[in-house]
Order: sequence, then C-alpha cells, then structure tokens
Amino acid sequence: MSLRNAARAFPTMLRIGFSEALAYRAELLIWVVSTTMPLIMMALWTAVAREAPVGRYGTQGFVGYFLATFVVRQLTGSWAAWQINFEVRQGTLAMRLLRPISPLWAYAAENLGAMPMRLLVAVPVALLSVAAVGREAVPQTAWGWPVLVLAIFGGWLITFLANVAIGTMVFFMESSQKLMDVWLVLFFVFSGYMYPVELFPPLLRTAADWLPFRYQIGLPVEVMTGAHGLAETLGLLGRQWLWILVLAVFSFTLWRRGVRRFAAYGG
Repeated sequence: MSLRNAARAFPTMLRIGFSEALAYRAELLIWVVSTTMPLIMMALWTAVAREAPVGRYGTQGFVGYFLATFVVRQLTGSWAAWQINFEVRQGTLAMRLLRPISPLWAYAAENLGAMPMRLLVAVPVALLSVAAVGREAVPQTAWGWPVLVLAIFGGWLITFLANVAIGTMVFFMESSQKLMDVWLVLFFVFSGYMYPVELFPPLLRTAADWLPFRYQIGLPVEVMTGAHGLAETLGLLGRQWLWILVLAVFSFTLWRRGVRRFAAYGG
C-alpha cells in the first residue's frame, strides 16, 4: 500500500486503536500505576530541598518538575517492542503481514489511539500542578505552547521508533526483551525521568545532551516548565528531531531486513 493510501486508512486505524484502549482500560490503568516513579522521586527531592535548594530547584520547583514528568510520561509511552517481540515469537505477526498495510502503521495507530485515555489521566495532573505551583507549571510564552506540543510528539516518536528498532531485533535473536531492559535502564538514568538532567555533573550532562533519552522526557518537561529561552529551546528541539530522523531510517531499514527472515508454521 502506498504512503498516500496508508495515510487515508490511518484515521480508521486510530478509531480501532481507541476502541481497543477502551476495551482494555484495566490494562491501561495498570500501566499508569506502573509509571508513578516521578511521584516517588518528587517526595524524595522535595524532602532534600527543604534543607536548601538543589541547583535552581526548591520544593516548589521539584513539585512542578516531577508532576510535569508524570504528565509527559503518560503522553510519550509506547509498547511496540513488547508487541513485536510477542507476535514474532508466537507467529501471529503473519496475520498482520497479510493485510495491505505495513504492521508499523498498525502499531503506531494502536499506541496513538490510546491517547484520549491517557489524557484523562494527564490533564487532571497538569491542573493539579498549576494549582500547586502556579502559572510556572505551564508555558508562559505564546511560542511555548506549540513548541510543547511538538516536543511531546517528538518524544513519542523517539520512544516509538526505538521500540520498533529494539522489537525488530527479535528477527535476529531468540528474544529482544533483554535489549529493551537495557534501553529502559539507560532511559531511567539519562532521560530526566528520575531527576532533572541539569543536576548532572558537566561530563554526564554533555553525554545526556547527545543521547536520545533526554529528548523523550527531559526536553518536553523543560519546555513545559519554561526552563529555557527560545534560542536554546529551538537548538534542543533540532537535536530531538535529528534523533527522530536517525531512528526512523535505522528502524525502518532493520524492519525490512528482519521481515525477510520471518516464517510462521502451524494452523
């Protein structure tokens, strides 16, 4: 199917994805509960900041940062790696390959179709952050809002494409689950999920600036809390979309080569 026809079919696939998210809302709730680490870190860091500010973060600063982190995490999550790993090993990927559209479009639609359900969780937390911290919890400038939407979408794209690349490795090995575990460990360290990236020592911060993890969570959170001016934000946004381009080329190439190795047996 051509890209044009796939784009035409995508709205229908999104509606199917939303219906599935609605049907499996209990699983979605479990996933939300599993992403409450920012709330735990908020309690720890605010306790530390009661003695003295850490960097530019006082207690209010940490509350705003980690509530924003929780919100961004809900909107940038993806589970494509687990889906691909499971479907290749079970052979059920064969059913998707029989359809006249790439399975990657279906995985993307299923992830994005759950977005309304995720917003039901994210919006109240964002409002709670505004009530607790004030207007500093959301962008204060006219350019901040569209850049925030772009940064969140970019964060989701990096997460999804990395999931596709890692999940696709199951074509070349017994399971890609261990690779995903390694990715998640690096994500927890370098993304800003457990602490602001700016609190890193200079060497580690430089490394974080050039790795993709910061652009999944840290950048959208920094845009949301107004951590940077326009020029610095645009520079970071450029790096984010450069990573998206690199991961898109890598994951799609890997997928095409991997599918050639796929074989399913049985009835």
